[in-house]
Amino acid sequence: MKNIYLVGFMGTGKSAVGSALAKKKKWRFVDLDELIELREKRAIADIFAKEGEAHFRRLEKKALKEVAKEKKFVVACGGGIVIDEENIKIMKDSGIIICLKASPEEIFKRVSGTTHRPLLKVQNPKERIELLLKLRSPYYAKAHKCIDTSKLPVKEVIAKILKVVAGKNKK
Repeated sequence: MKNIYLVGFMGTGKSAVGSALAKKKKWRFVDLDELIELREKRAIADIFAKEGEAHFRRLEKKALKEVAKEKKFVVACGGGIVIDEENIKIMKDSGIIICLKASPEEIFKRVSGTTHRPLLKVQNPKERIELLLKLRSPYYAKAHKCIDTSKLPVKEVIAKILKVVAGKNKK
């Protein structure tokens, strides 16, 4: 097993679960959005505002390709990374993809009050969440396993991921 990629919509717990999972496995953790911000020396929201989503997606793919060359990484991916088929292939070729899911209501509750979500800077963010979830769900379904985090504490999500990873290693 090379890497574990956590995909899913914003607010599903990718960063929280990812860092805790990496500690438990004694692996390294990287949040692709944070890596991009570090390299670009500015916030994702600023990248979206100034160069647009397409530019951000190119930066995201470049970061993913670099991380995919490594081993024993838990990677928290941006919510839209799965829209690009090549990204899915890169992740599947270099590890296992776990999709973290949550209900639109739970996501809204978790992300309301945050200001760094460029895709939610709209009149009706809850409606936008529902629409984006619907559009992205076929892509999220390409993950090796989906886990609903709506009502689960981080520890239980990690336990479920470890079971999936153990099963995958037996194949």
